[in-house]
Amino acid sequence: MAAANPILIPELRVMLAEGDTPSLREVAEELHPATVAEFTEGLDDVEIWQVLDSVPAELQAEIFPYYPLGRQEELLRMADRAHIGPLLEWMAADNRDDLLRELDPDFVEDILPLVAKAERHDIRMLLSCAEGSAGSLMTTEYASLPANITAGEAITRLRSQAPDSESIYYIYVLDAERKLVGFVSLRDLILAKPTALVSDLMQRDVISVRVDAPSEAAIDRLARFDFLAVPVVDDHNRLVGIVTHDDVLDAIREEATEDAQMSGAVAPLSDGYLETALVAMTWKRGVWLAILFATAVLTAMVLAKWEPAEPQLWLVAFIPLVIASGGNSGNQSATLVITALSSGDCKLSDWKRVFRREVAMGLLLGSLLAVPGYLLAVLYAPTPIKALIIPATILTVVLIGTLVGSLLPLLFRSIGLDPALMSNPFVSAIVDIVGILVYMGLAMTFMG
Repeated sequence: MAAANPILIPELRVMLAEGDTPSLREVAEELHPATVAEFTEGLDDVEIWQVLDSVPAELQAEIFPYYPLGRQEELLRMADRAHIGPLLEWMAADNRDDLLRELDPDFVEDILPLVAKAERHDIRMLLSCAEGSAGSLMTTEYASLPANITAGEAITRLRSQAPDSESIYYIYVLDAERKLVGFVSLRDLILAKPTALVSDLMQRDVISVRVDAPSEAAIDRLARFDFLAVPVVDDHNRLVGIVTHDDVLDAIREEATEDAQMSGAVAPLSDGYLETALVAMTWKRGVWLAILFATAVLTAMVLAKWEPAEPQLWLVAFIPLVIASGGNSGNQSATLVITALSSGDCKLSDWKRVFRREVAMGLLLGSLLAVPGYLLAVLYAPTPIKALIIPATILTVVLIGTLVGSLLPLLFRSIGLDPALMSNPFVSAIVDIVGILVYMGLAMTFMG
């Protein structure tokens, strides 16, 4: 989700202050739901609900999923109970499932009675699917037909099913026990003679995926066969839902983002880069930095085994340690900002927020590593005062690394270049040079 658009916010607030519901409705109905969510994200929760209240529940349900999941949760928790039932009923089943999985189970149980019984059954069924399974990606909004009707009758039935179906390009043919026996494309139904039977038009060799299979199985089938959707069946081959191509694209993008973050030594973020709290971000980055720091400590201890001929040469043993600290933190920041830019979680106008976050992260992570760095330096430095060179350098280079890694991708994007060019090797090279200069400068200051 892109950052809030500040241009329309003053106008929206004027409409809200004047209670101009018709104008609010006109704005919401004229724009794409994603654009409405982008323009209104800068409003507070009460103001957002005022905007949503100006439109029917059906349009509310189209706008709502475009807010970040964390914001959706906040909005749902503070909403009047009268809003919750219609909103959840109108939301697409897969979007609703994503939201409810983020909520506390007790809160979910508290709001489920507000939803109609039929929708409640679908919600419980989807929530019962394990995270990471094909069932967790599916929607229950699909079109189905029996095999013993004509193409003309099928078209008539589809007219009533289409408004509640996420996709009608493939129509699944079921028997009396709802077992999947075939499928027919909408194109074939339209082109067929009205008297042709669905059983003669359908394809019987159906590619499906089990509800409890890994989500990768659904992704693989959609990619291999170029389907728009793949049916999901239970143990008895009964159709329980479909996985559509847009849900798979979201899953692939999420998985690619997680892989990129892990390759940059960051535990995957559950929320967007700008939405993740500093404490959570410190933990997700700090654990890996600590592990990498421990490996650099071993290098420093090996180098320090050799008794230096000059008292000042003990500093040489710590060069890999201080340089690695800055390079690793810079790589983390570069990875996070590049993936956030690619996914739309942040844009160039967010550079001030990025700068503030990375200054805070640099100070927190630098302090985290400076303490063990000082304890190690005391063992080898001539005096405890001179040992302060190491923690002071670590704190400084980590701060510089976070700023270089976060701001240079934004700079590259601003001049029309791919932010990915500011990749980890490039960031490491810059931080290494700056880190050596900082280390030597602090060493000369402390050593006189």
